[in-house]
Amino acid sequence: MSNTETAPEAVRCVPPVGAAGGVEVLEAREVPLGGPRALLVRRTLPQRARTLIGAWCFADHYGPVAVPETGGMDVAPHPHTGLQTVSWLFSGEIEHRDSLGTHALIRPGEMNLMTGGRGIAHSEVSTPATTVVHGVQLWVALPEADRHAGRDFQHYVPEPVHVEGAEIRVFLGALAGSASPVRTFTPLLGAQIDLAPRSTAVLDVDRSFEHGVLVDAGEVRLDGTLLRHAELGYAAPGAATLTLANDADAPARLILLGGPPFEEEIVMWWNFIARTHDEIVEARDEWEAATDRFGAVEGYPGSRLPAPPLPNAVIMPRRNPPPPERTDEYSEETTAEPVVRRVDAERRYEIAVDGARAGLTAYRDRGGQRIFYHTEVDKSFARKGLASTLVEQALLDAREAGMRIVPVCPYVARFVKRHPEFAEAVDRPSPQVLHWLEAELGPQQ
Repeated sequence: MSNTETAPEAVRCVPPVGAAGGVEVLEAREVPLGGPRALLVRRTLPQRARTLIGAWCFADHYGPVAVPETGGMDVAPHPHTGLQTVSWLFSGEIEHRDSLGTHALIRPGEMNLMTGGRGIAHSEVSTPATTVVHGVQLWVALPEADRHAGRDFQHYVPEPVHVEGAEIRVFLGALAGSASPVRTFTPLLGAQIDLAPRSTAVLDVDRSFEHGVLVDAGEVRLDGTLLRHAELGYAAPGAATLTLANDADAPARLILLGGPPFEEEIVMWWNFIARTHDEIVEARDEWEAATDRFGAVEGYPGSRLPAPPLPNAVIMPRRNPPPPERTDEYSEETTAEPVVRRVDAERRYEIAVDGARAGLTAYRDRGGQRIFYHTEVDKSFARKGLASTLVEQALLDAREAGMRIVPVCPYVARFVKRHPEFAEAVDRPSPQVLHWLEAELGPQQ
């Protein structure tokens, strides 16, 4: 199963800021995949509060779903770039076919890992004997050095190991004396953990890893913080142990993910991971043109998935909320992460908090120059550092696009003066530029 949303969001992700301490609790959002009888999944990565855990960048949790009522899973051939997909089931059986020529089954307790670096295509269909589908679909971002790697497929069946209070199946990395032989491009940990009723398991972990606990069944306490069904708990690097507790009289089940913080910025859209918006556009065009980049999936009885239309705006980098003890331009009252996007139709960048537009900086393009002439922040969002965040991301986007920055707006002019890292990309407003801008905007501006 993959991301078959008809209007997927374009996300440009920056390396996350770790939690100051304790456990972050991330709630899932429900996403329908497909048409009228869509499979409903619970997505915990990526989201506003956190975009990655290690190199894990996507987590969908689905089921248990009755196949006779829903039609089960039937995902037609579709493409991937820049990532590895990890399929793990709790129940059911899924048939996998890909353009590498692989024809394999995904069964409970057996991991399938597919590498789509430069490009791969695959399909996933629940088998006729399957009555219930239930599992997780996970993606791993490939680092810069390996993101154009060749197609690959690996299958692994981990042997369960037992520690006090828990049974563990390690499908990636190493934990509790069990190590997976599966090849990955960054250090990773992936494991299913079943907690016995009224039990506690204390696990030795790598201090350099950040960890995520996704609860599939029951309720679990991660280092004392309660996680309910479908919630994802995040623990920052630094701890040598994780404590998992089940206070109920029934078993609990969870997926444990981990890895060192991923230090690279990535762009995600549909089933593609890249580094720039232009790379996403190129991958989509090649899929639509049916080039050799993704290959062909043999044996699927139907057409392949068409790519959805690209968004009209580029979503700018999202940042995790600052740690509680951090003191900077964010005020203590700013509880939601501000999101900056470029709105091409309006020729401006906007910053939003909790979905509400809080401010904008307007521009006009003249040849290779991007002329910023006006910046404003709504009074209800004043004194929260939003103007600085907005302008910084707008200037980074302009510089990345190869545009020269012309600061006509007084706020933008003060910002570039305080930030010499932009100096080499800045042109002073010339009389010719000012006359052109006046004619472009008209006297009402």
